[in-house]
Amino acid sequence: MIPHPSLGDKLRRAVWNAVWLLLYRPSPIPLHGWRRFLLRLFGATIGAGARPYPSARIWAPWNFEMGAGSTLGPRGEIYSVARVTLGPWSVVSQRAYLCTASHDIHAPGFALTAAPIAIGRNAWVAADAFVGPGVTLADGAVAAARAVVVKDVDRNVIVGGNPAAPIGTSSLADFADGSMKPGG
Repeated sequence: MIPHPSLGDKLRRAVWNAVWLLLYRPSPIPLHGWRRFLLRLFGATIGAGARPYPSARIWAPWNFEMGAGSTLGPRGEIYSVARVTLGPWSVVSQRAYLCTASHDIHAPGFALTAAPIAIGRNAWVAADAFVGPGVTLADGAVAAARAVVVKDVDRNVIVGGNPAAPIGTSSLADFADGSMKPGG
């Protein structure tokens, strides 16, 4: 169960939302360095060469980490009530939604719950996919377009559908970081 946010938490989120609206969102697409700076300013851990797009939304940057060379694509959503980690060279494509929080339907008051999400090295969350609380996509794993991922995905496994189920394998974990071809 997640406690109600303090006044300080609410103020920090309000300031971040203003910065996102006035400085982050209107920045031109190529200015990834500017957006990395703003995210770091609000406590995010951002690796060299990470590419956060201007229309991507991050609920709480202080609960967000992007590895070197990773991408958070256009209109991607990071609902980071708990920690969200994008591994090196991972890709979260357009309109993907990574959601760390839900509600306990059995608890009195429909209590808010949260669990971290981890996207492994060279993993890919494709367009419009949903990744739920507590899910880990291992290195090289792929969540196909519009997949609803509510369970962990093993190394180099491709999942698709709702709920997501294995539909194939990839060799992405075998790629040298950023090379997009196996072994080099």
